[in-house]
Amino acid sequence: MSDLGDFTEFSADADGDSGDDPTERADAGEESTTTPTGEAADDTFEQMDAEPAAPDTGLGVLSAANGLRISEEADETCLRAYVTAANRSAVRIGKYLLVPYPGGERLFCRITALEYAQEFRADDATEIHARRAMREQGIDEQDFKFMAELDPVAVLYSDDGELKRRMTDRVPKPETVIREATDKTEIKTGLKIPEDGVFLGHLSVGGEKVRTAAEPPTIDYRLKDDYEAGDPLVFRHTLVAGGTGSGKTHSSKNVLRQYLGRTYGMGDGRTPELAVVQFDPQDEYAQMHDDNPAMTDEFARRCAREGISHGGYDDTIAFVPKVAGAEYSASHHHAEQVEFTIPFSLVYENPWLIAGSSLNDNQYGALLNTLLPRFKRQYGSNGTYSEFKTFLSDPAMKEELDEAGDVHEATFDAIKRRVQGFDAVFDQDARPITDQVPQLVRDGGLTVIPTYHITDSRTASTIVLAVSSLLIDQKLSNDPTYDRIKETPLVLGMDEAHNFLTDADSVQARKVIGKFTEAAKQGRKERLGLYLITQDPQDIADPVFKQINTKMVLNLGDEDAISAVNIPSNLESKVPYMEKGQRVVYSPDNSEPVELIGLSTCVTRHGRD
Repeated sequence: MSDLGDFTEFSADADGDSGDDPTERADAGEESTTTPTGEAADDTFEQMDAEPAAPDTGLGVLSAANGLRISEEADETCLRAYVTAANRSAVRIGKYLLVPYPGGERLFCRITALEYAQEFRADDATEIHARRAMREQGIDEQDFKFMAELDPVAVLYSDDGELKRRMTDRVPKPETVIREATDKTEIKTGLKIPEDGVFLGHLSVGGEKVRTAAEPPTIDYRLKDDYEAGDPLVFRHTLVAGGTGSGKTHSSKNVLRQYLGRTYGMGDGRTPELAVVQFDPQDEYAQMHDDNPAMTDEFARRCAREGISHGGYDDTIAFVPKVAGAEYSASHHHAEQVEFTIPFSLVYENPWLIAGSSLNDNQYGALLNTLLPRFKRQYGSNGTYSEFKTFLSDPAMKEELDEAGDVHEATFDAIKRRVQGFDAVFDQDARPITDQVPQLVRDGGLTVIPTYHITDSRTASTIVLAVSSLLIDQKLSNDPTYDRIKETPLVLGMDEAHNFLTDADSVQARKVIGKFTEAAKQGRKERLGLYLITQDPQDIADPVFKQINTKMVLNLGDEDAISAVNIPSNLESKVPYMEKGQRVVYSPDNSEPVELIGLSTCVTRHGRD
């Protein structure tokens, strides 16, 4: 016998043609290959039916070999399908399938696992099988069963001609033919994706777009955006999480561009256009004013066909913070530029702006309840930061407050030291932001506040928190000073949100988190949406994070970051391997969790070239 084995002997052993007793072969766990008359039986499809009556349809059939069970408990459900040899190369984990029921209903399901299982003809001649495969440069797939494990998602049914979905409550019959879901309406209904709304991307599986026979062949994913289908999800808040180079800014520009120009009903019956105020630490969003020179005519036509807003947005203004010692230069966009400064008067309502992370509760209480009210009485509503420092330099006042038991002298000295260092922030040579509210918040306007030119992080944080606090306070107020903010639907966008909304044990952090948490809770009612962008979602304070309904997760490599976004485990495992622009969308009030691919071209200008 040669090193590769005697093929004649192999054939006799493996195929049962050596004259062995069929009973003994059955006892050994193999099926008999003889007919009742003792003649050898054909055991392949080609031999049994060399000329099929009709071509095969579908991918395969349901198998009941290990049971066929639908249960209320996911881990007790058992739904497996046998995939025929000709279809195996086309089957992928994540693909959507349909299983018909008698009566016209269909079970919409998803492939969650694929497996080669031992076939009836397999035996213990593993070495011989392996060498045959090596010699012939391949294997015979019919030696194995190819099984797909399915996750039932929903039952599809027709109600007065309209396709609807319900929870899975029926078990399909064994050997029911399964087929790939390729109809756009069936897939959207099965996944509960709205037909209309804000475009986020195209449905995909394993990084490949799901294709249909329709035109266009892709399936657009939309976010609910009307009151008939429930509250617009823009006011239930959005989180975009992704590592460096994952495409966060590209994706966010594309999404925000879809919101611009949309109208929302207010409590008084008006339907103004949405305003967007975007804080921009990298100075990229003002480019949304300009067309993208990389966009081809064909891409623009495709966007138009699919109802995707594209092109530069004319009503874009860069509101530039005036900061001592910093100059803003913007040759990479053509948006109008307007300078502003933060007036010290905003500190009256938000003393934590000058508290930083160093004041303790006792010191903050003295600042809030004693020093600032006394300063306001002495200097009026327009008192400046410079005047406040002069005010704290009065030794007679310090002694008076100590003797009266209002503020201990050590507490006074600590406050005086720790509110220093804001000279570059307040009362610069520009119009106060409070005087420019009508231009800051405009129906249908995009306002971008760049902070890239500000090198001091505390200065940049103070400006971002001062403006965002102004907007939130006016939105939540029952007696607002600026009706324009209260009466305009607004999205507050914050890039690098982890730098501002971190849960920390300091006065300022607690005040910031409390303010944004309340804004998130009241956003639906007040028409205020938060759009938070971060590469460190684990650093977003939990009270704020819990209020976010829609999460778009791009590539993340950090395990803690992936775990923090709290998406289903089957999608969580894909996040580290996502290419640029791929994302998982988890929005329970909108659809089943899905994988998407965003637009390859930004719909507005993007990049410094």
